[in-house]
Amino acid sequence: MNNSDSPEFSTPGNTLAEQSMDFAIEIVHLVRALRQNRETLISSQLGRSGTSIGANIREAQYAQSRADFIAKLHIALKEANETLYWLELLYRTSYLREKQYLTLSKACLSLIRMLTASLNTAKSNTPSAQRTP
Repeated sequence: MNNSDSPEFSTPGNTLAEQSMDFAIEIVHLVRALRQNRETLISSQLGRSGTSIGANIREAQYAQSRADFIAKLHIALKEANETLYWLELLYRTSYLREKQYLTLSKACLSLIRMLTASLNTAKSNTPSAQRTP
């Protein structure tokens, strides 16, 4: 049985959660390929940041407060930005082909746009006394 078909792993209707999981899966495949080519330094960093995006989005779904929700999404946004850095570094050091780099960076930028929109919405729905910087 494919894990994505299992109800406990799916988040139907949550595009951000679904796309972050799909992205994390692609990152895991890339890290595996990089390690087969004996690249471990950058792949470890990429693996941590690229999979952390979805993990923080998943945590935000069960946040204890609006402030906690916003904080988790901020962490996911920072991890997405870091992931873009590692992808670019891999591309510029010839570990990634252009097509793969463009595909992954496009997916990551899409997550960044969705996270930014979600954060803006969450902040605008927060009473001014509770807003985080």
